[in-house]
Amino acid sequence: MNKNLRIVCIEDDEILRMGYESILSGVEEFNFIKAYASYDLARKSLETDNPDVVLLDIQMPGTSGLQALPLIKRALPNTSVIILTVFDSSELVFEALTLGAGGYLTKDSSSSKIIDAIKEVSTGGGAMSTNVARIVMRSFQKNLNSPLTKRETEILERIANGQTKPQIANDLFIEQETVRSHVKNIYTKLDVNSKYEAIKRAKERRFI
Repeated sequence: MNKNLRIVCIEDDEILRMGYESILSGVEEFNFIKAYASYDLARKSLETDNPDVVLLDIQMPGTSGLQALPLIKRALPNTSVIILTVFDSSELVFEALTLGAGGYLTKDSSSSKIIDAIKEVSTGGGAMSTNVARIVMRSFQKNLNSPLTKRETEILERIANGQTKPQIANDLFIEQETVRSHVKNIYTKLDVNSKYEAIKRAKERRFI
């Protein structure tokens, strides 16, 4: 494994930034370069920082993590990016991986998991939290002939997990009215009249 891996963290929560710096600075193989509160603050310095690995939050002021990800990969194609976020929706996971993320961890990951993930992506591997890996595995087990769109599937999965419309709207950064519209389309496509029927039918047909 490479020695002295150069690491940059982009995270808007000051306590988390300090925590990551404290944890990672104590690892012999790591060289913690700097922590930034947003991509907009990091942008001008990233190429000079020349990190091997960037820990990147999704929800930040200004440019979001998902918006920043392709910009980072374009400027630093040899840099590995690990998404480190509270959000673990399938849509966000797959968008991040499609955009070039080398790993996707949730913020409840242990210190050892984060350290192992950095080492893993630095050698070309992928790193995921257990719950994120489960999301990826489930995607391969679904019925590919589902009439539901990716967004409708995501919303129905969240409903099945007990989330309310306001919670779904907040997590997916969309309006509640948009969620209601998707739910209406789900009911129509599945020919049902309630969320319980929708969940039952979707699970029976492996749409979720």
